[in-house]
Amino acid sequence: MRFYTGTMFPPGYRGQVFLAEHGSWNRSRKVGYRVVRVRLAGDRVAEQAVFAEGLLDPETDTAWGRPVDVQVMPDGALLVSDDLAGAIYRISWRNLPGR
Repeated sequence: MRFYTGTMFPPGYRGQVFLAEHGSWNRSRKVGYRVVRVRLAGDRVAEQAVFAEGLLDPETDTAWGRPVDVQVMPDGALLVSDDLAGAIYRISWRNLPGR
C-alpha cells in the first residue's frame, strides 16, 4: 500500500492509496492480481477502483503476474513489483486527447 505523493498523475490522484493485490492461491476461483486505487474521505474509504489489471486471465483462471508492492518514483510514475514474472512495471501518466 502506498499513498500517491507524485505530481505526474492528475491532481485528483494525490493523497490517494494504491494497493498491490498479490492474488489468491487457495480459492476455487482466483481473485486479485491487480493494482487498486482507493480514494479516502478523511479516515474512511470513499471509493475503490481497479487501476491496473490484466495479470490474471479470466477465461483460464491462469495468472502470469502477482503484484507485490507499489512505489512512487521521484518523477511521479508508479513502480509495481511482480514476484511471479520477476518484473518491475513502470506506470506513467500521459495526457491523451479525450482523457
